[in-house]
Order: sequence, then structure tokens, then C-alpha cells
Amino acid sequence: MNLPEKNWWESKAVFNPGAVYKAGQVHLLPRAIGEYEKYVSRLGHYVSTDGLNFQRAIDKPVFAPQEEYEKWGCEDPRITELEGKFYITYVALSKPAKHGGGPPRTALASTKDFRSFARYGIFTPPRTDDKDTVLFPEKIEGKYAVLHRPHNWVGTQYGTDRPSIWIGYSDDLKGLYKHKIVMKPEQRWESAKIGAGPPPIKTREGWLLIYHGVDENSVYRAGAALLDLKDPSKVKSRLPHPILEPEKRYEKIGDVPNVVFPEGAVVIDEDLFVYYGGADKVCCVATAHLDELLGYILAFKD
Repeated sequence: MNLPEKNWWESKAVFNPGAVYKAGQVHLLPRAIGEYEKYVSRLGHYVSTDGLNFQRAIDKPVFAPQEEYEKWGCEDPRITELEGKFYITYVALSKPAKHGGGPPRTALASTKDFRSFARYGIFTPPRTDDKDTVLFPEKIEGKYAVLHRPHNWVGTQYGTDRPSIWIGYSDDLKGLYKHKIVMKPEQRWESAKIGAGPPPIKTREGWLLIYHGVDENSVYRAGAALLDLKDPSKVKSRLPHPILEPEKRYEKIGDVPNVVFPEGAVVIDEDLFVYYGGADKVCCVATAHLDELLGYILAFKD
């Protein structure tokens, strides 16, 4: 994919983009780094009509640290269109990234135009290192549904020995309850931890979930699963192998090597566009025919 020349605030790295498709345009919100000493992340805004060639919508960041809970960075956005707004979940750092970030938690914001944003504060449970939080694009039985990855919810009391993907529900987008594990790491390529990628996409076969998995060597890959439409805590089918892994130089060499990190996904005509970060340095895109991918995932249904 093609991005324009960089400004100072994005001069070191532009990666891990959230994405949404609206009115014939793909809107991309990537995470941008302008210097390495403090390593503060801001979000830029890019647009495209074909999903491949992007233009910067504005020459300055559209979303940058403002509140105390995010003063050291706004990272890894995911975008969900819901109830006439674009909701954005993002990792908020209250302390420097090199000191662990605070620990990192997920905050919530919304916008209608990618210029003016309403902030709602920290969205994930207290005292959790909680990333990879995504909203479903519609309510489930009258409640907001959310996937998240509480890194420290590990042990016998949680029913998993490695960080897993959980689902939670909300009445008002101010907090989550009724937490339940959706998926645990199962394969060697995802043995260390897994986390949701882009927000789930509704298809006739179920909720398509693109997620990331990390192995014991810290290699990041992308996997795919289908969740039940009525009860997305149930996995309908799940691929045992990754659909995307570091192969290209820009995925293997960067600020963090050997990383493909999916965060945005849109459907244009019959094709799925998955937007991901390569090696914590660049924005990338991969495509697949949607029906072919769904059929392939279903072939591994239990």
C-alpha cells in the first residue's frame, strides 16, 4: 500500500492502522511515532477510494495525548461504526512506554468526522493490563459486546494459563461485565498469547474474527476464526494455522522484528482488505476473496 511523504510526528514509524469503510472511502487511523526518545504515539488520518493508495486527510495528528491517562501515548486504534458514530478503542499509556506504560489500558473515544472526538476514558476493568479491545458493530441481545485481552487474567481462577481473548458486555459503554473466555492459545504459533485484531465482521457464516498470535520466540502472526452470530462467545470454526506471518523484509526488519499485527479490516465488493502493522514500523495490507476465506475456515469446523 502507498502512503504520502511523512511529517515530523510520523517521521520515524507509521503502523498498526485502524480502518473503516464508509461512503466509498477507506478511512485509516494509523499509530505514528515522531521521535524515539519519549516514543509518544499519535494518530493520523488517511483516506483511499481503492483501499490501496492513500492520501493524508490532514497534515497534523487528528488524535493525540490530552488526558492524564493517555499522556504518554495513544496506541493501536480499532474503529467500529455503531449507532451513527465511529467508536475508537485505543491503548492509553499513563507512563512512558519503556517503563511499561502504566500498565497499558484501553480507552474509548468516538467521532463522526475524524476531526472532533469525544473521549469516554478508560474502558477496560480496573487493575488490568488490557489491550486488543474491539467493539462488535451491533448490539448482541440489547447489549454492547466487546472482545478484550486482559494480560494478567491468567491462572486457575481464570481458567487459562496464557493470555486469551475474552468477551464482555456493557449497557452504557462505561464498563464491562459478564466476562467469558472466547479463545485460548492452542497452536505452537500462538503459544505465548493471542489477542483480537480488527473488530469482528458480520457475515452469513458468523462473526469473522481476525486475530494475532505470538509464539515463544515473540513472532507475531495472524489467525482467523468464525464466532456464532447469536452468541459470539462460541467459536464456530477456527483455523489451526496462521493466515499471515512475517515473510517480507518490511515484516521481518523494523523497530520490533518479525511482526504482522492486524488492526483494521474492511470489505470492498467481494474482497476482504486486512490492514496491519509490519515490524512496528510500516502500514501494510493483505487481501482475500471473502467467500473463499469463509469457506476455508468452515472446512475446519468441529
